[in-house]
Amino acid sequence: MILAGVGFAAPASADPPDSPLCAWRFMSNSTVLNVAFPDANSTYWLMPYALGPGDSIELSGTYPAARYFSLNTYGTDLDTVDTLRDNQIVADPGSANPFVDASAASLPASQQRWHARLVNGPADHGRNELQAVASGQSTPIGFVIVRVYVPDDPASLSGGIPLPEVKLSLAGTQVPAQPCAQPFDPATYTGPVADVAKTAFDRAIAAAASGAFPGNTPEATFGNPASTSGLFPNGDNKYVGTRISYQPGRLLVVRGKAPTFPDTRAGQSPTDPSQVRYWSMCQNDLRSPYPVVACAADFQTAIDGSGHYTYVVAAPTDLPANLGPNVTVIPWGSTDVDKVLFLRNMTPSAAFYPNSIQASQDSGAAPATTMGPYYPTAAYCSAETLAAGGADACLGA
Repeated sequence: MILAGVGFAAPASADPPDSPLCAWRFMSNSTVLNVAFPDANSTYWLMPYALGPGDSIELSGTYPAARYFSLNTYGTDLDTVDTLRDNQIVADPGSANPFVDASAASLPASQQRWHARLVNGPADHGRNELQAVASGQSTPIGFVIVRVYVPDDPASLSGGIPLPEVKLSLAGTQVPAQPCAQPFDPATYTGPVADVAKTAFDRAIAAAASGAFPGNTPEATFGNPASTSGLFPNGDNKYVGTRISYQPGRLLVVRGKAPTFPDTRAGQSPTDPSQVRYWSMCQNDLRSPYPVVACAADFQTAIDGSGHYTYVVAAPTDLPANLGPNVTVIPWGSTDVDKVLFLRNMTPSAAFYPNSIQASQDSGAAPATTMGPYYPTAAYCSAETLAAGGADACLGA
């Protein structure tokens, strides 16, 4: 069954109320349910469920026009159970997958269809199955998330298509569930039950995030998180990050070599050869619920003639006027809150893998050793030094 959120005092709305069994009740991005270090160029839709032995959930959808999408299941510890990425999801008979065949993007939506199935037990990815309940978990409860990154049309978070249709098979009975018309936004719900739910959620996220970058982590030095468990991690993304803190007149400069990527906003296909599917630099508040403040995705980042990016993370009052065309500014946000700055790598190619964040974490080696020129070098700097000598003066290059 789909677990319905009940007991909340909902805001007034002209729309008819959703069914308690509606699907995709929760949506999370940089403006709604902004929690657990999200990327500003992605949106997640989440559905909780409880599946007994032999129960299943069937998802039916259309491939989105986007850089990336995936289906992910999680256990009650908010850690990954299973993942199916866009190019792993086999198309329906008579349809084609544009994440495998670029020409399929020109087909009508009716010929870009897929079906997937969540099962309580071992899953066969070749049949578009995902394991729905973590092995050894005492309860049959889980969560499924649909992720979409960089939709071709920025105005359509889902990539120009409806959210997947849902059909539950419970004790042999088929129960359809349409997507909810009103995603849950905790900012618009009131009442004691809502307050308790928000507090419990904040505590769960805070407990998981506190282990990612402990208080003794050095500032302005990128390293692998100690853990991302409990933060709904995406197995296709890996991160290096650093804590940073504000001082008046001080900013942060970051430089590294940029991996190549398929610029889908410029008309390229996700299938085009590249070193990674996606990368970004994001700055988040280091305080629960760990919202994103600002991101610069690959397609939003200035690259110089040698293929390097230069970021300046600063409050507006600390920015010099003569930054130059090859500098990308990431705003600091509230100066009362320490930050964590993340570099993401998504699905590196086999050729790029040795320099990827994934390789560093798989081997346990320090990213400064394995990433080579793709490792982000960072340094605090005064606005005066940056204005007088540029990023080289700040980084000692």
